[in-house]
Amino acid sequence: MSVAEGAAVSDREQRILGIIETARSKQARFRDSHITMAHGAGGKATQSLIEGLFVPAFGSERLAAMDDAGAVSVNGLELALTTDSFVVKPIRFPGGSIGELAVNGTVNDLAMAGARPLALSLSLILEEGLAADDLRAEVEAIAAAARTAEVEIVAGDTKVVERGHADAMYVCTTGIGRRDPRARLSPAALRPGDRILVSGTIGEHGTAIMLARGDLGLDAEIESDTRSLWPAVDSLLDAAGPSLRCLRDATRGGVASVLNELARASSVAMIVREADVPVTREVAGASELLGIDPMYVANEGKLVAFVAPEAADAALAALRAVPGGEGAAEIGEVKTDPPGMVLVATGFGGKRVMDQLVGDPLPRIC
Repeated sequence: MSVAEGAAVSDREQRILGIIETARSKQARFRDSHITMAHGAGGKATQSLIEGLFVPAFGSERLAAMDDAGAVSVNGLELALTTDSFVVKPIRFPGGSIGELAVNGTVNDLAMAGARPLALSLSLILEEGLAADDLRAEVEAIAAAARTAEVEIVAGDTKVVERGHADAMYVCTTGIGRRDPRARLSPAALRPGDRILVSGTIGEHGTAIMLARGDLGLDAEIESDTRSLWPAVDSLLDAAGPSLRCLRDATRGGVASVLNELARASSVAMIVREADVPVTREVAGASELLGIDPMYVANEGKLVAFVAPEAADAALAALRAVPGGEGAAEIGEVKTDPPGMVLVATGFGGKRVMDQLVGDPLPRIC
């Protein structure tokens, strides 16, 4: 290829990236006539629902920030508050269940705000005909997960709906935590050169759910990674301190959705090295059969951390020292251009855009 030809290719790439950048910088609008499963997938449809309907209606700048937990100050005491609902199907799956998932998912949202989880409220929506033994098992799973996460269930509610109007049970939780003084976490803190870390192999939870449904016709030993992430956050804060810029747990929409959300919110670019992303052979094989990228598959016990370059090695070592974080890896870097976009450096030496999730390849995974 001649120099002129190389320049032409570069110019063409820049034009394409510019078009994408312009389209993505526009404020999301909610124009759909009906709700679809995609609105709960954590991607573009979810973004349009939140930014185009909820935020304008509620007029909340804190809600517009799209953080995992909101900041609340009471007489100088800095708290974090979050709420979540769990509709996973089936309610039991390899490595966990809806009850355990509800506790971990809620305390993890607090942890991503740099808050030590303190207490939860719990609301159960039960379907008529649910076996008492199944309910008892989930109550015990909730209690065990709360003990492990060192939180107390302090309030609750129970409702029962007619047979056929729920899939066994739904769980709604609200959590409160105390913000750790070591934490100064914000998407606005991201800077070019910051390193991107993940706390372990990705995609286990979403893949485990699909296997439990029997949709893949596979016989693979894949378990959900559901766990409390506060121990990992606590270790990161010790190791990196103010060099820890921002945290997100990669649930719906996976790591790809987290990166896109933060790149857009911070007006920075991100480059991910595909070869460095930790994925087990079993998850990679299942994802290939499904025709999806593991980067879009949900996790329930993995976080994405953005760390200043001088603290990246210490932060990575801290993650690997925490149970469940042995597979932690540095997967990329924050860049300047093109702002608001995530690019993937492929194993073939090229680059591609990692866009937000459009559809919902794995519904009802949390």
